[in-house]
Amino acid sequence: MNGAIGPMKERKNAAGPKALRVGFILTRSFTLSAFALFVDTLRLASDNADQSRRLNCDWDVLSSTKNFITSSSGIQVAPTAPFVDPSSFDYIAVVGGLLQVEEPIDSHATTYLRKAAEAGVGLIGLCTGSFVLAETGLLGGHTVCVSWLHHREFRERFPKLKATSEQIFVFDGKVATCAGGSSVADLAACLVRHHIGEAAERNALEILQIGRRREATDVQPRNPLGVDVYDRRVNLALMIMEQHIEDPVDILDIANMAGVSRRQLERLFHGELGRSPAAAYSEIRMRAAVRSVVQTERPIIEIAVDAGFESVSHFTRRFRLMFGETPSDMRRRHRAAARAAR
Repeated sequence: MNGAIGPMKERKNAAGPKALRVGFILTRSFTLSAFALFVDTLRLASDNADQSRRLNCDWDVLSSTKNFITSSSGIQVAPTAPFVDPSSFDYIAVVGGLLQVEEPIDSHATTYLRKAAEAGVGLIGLCTGSFVLAETGLLGGHTVCVSWLHHREFRERFPKLKATSEQIFVFDGKVATCAGGSSVADLAACLVRHHIGEAAERNALEILQIGRRREATDVQPRNPLGVDVYDRRVNLALMIMEQHIEDPVDILDIANMAGVSRRQLERLFHGELGRSPAAAYSEIRMRAAVRSVVQTERPIIEIAVDAGFESVSHFTRRFRLMFGETPSDMRRRHRAAARAAR
């Protein structure tokens, strides 16, 4: 069930086995903050105050070698255990990182993840760890949460998987995926609440200076238009628009996905943004066109079609009206600036 804890095996909080045990697999160039936030949430939930005793939780960094694992920031982490029986953990969490890294995990880690899935152990993909789990073939039939930043690339790599960037994490059965960033602490806190209790969760969040619990269904903090938006439904609609730039979605369908009628969505957009949903959608697509003009070598006609225009001339007129120059002029200007900076 999306957004809710699945049927995980729960352990009693008593002497003997820890209530929550997590094994971490760190990818090459993993994201240090994602790993640190998850571990520190467990550490603070495991004991009272800030004593850091492993009373309720335990964790290990798993690897087939004793070699240090280098994060994307250059800081290294040492493994603490080999690939022991996966059933000794409640969850195996893959901490992702830079997507351009070839073979982010070795064959031993891939085999271990498959054994964990076969043993019924929960799997977690943190940050781009969802890409690793997908590549390993362990996300079939699951809804996958990915960051808005990586949504398009995930869809291109894994077109048969259902991906969402409309919430901060997803718990779908025995698989959890998380957008990364600060939402890693929210996912870890959710596990703590389920396995240990609310007091432990509250202790961890308060020491981490996290003011409120965020649920899985909270919308990822992203505004494609760069304007403060306070209504969750408008934020959600904007996220959907950004996810569907090249394959436009009808405004009525967007309203349905945001849980409102089309008329309500129109009123909400005018109240929050001073423009219609259609106008906002058009601006999002034009802003995406700017990124393509500046950052790629794609022909202007292809960019125009992706932005929803049937002719280059119409696209160019609209582009100049919004940004003060034609797409070709903007591309030349940025190329000249890049050469001058070398």
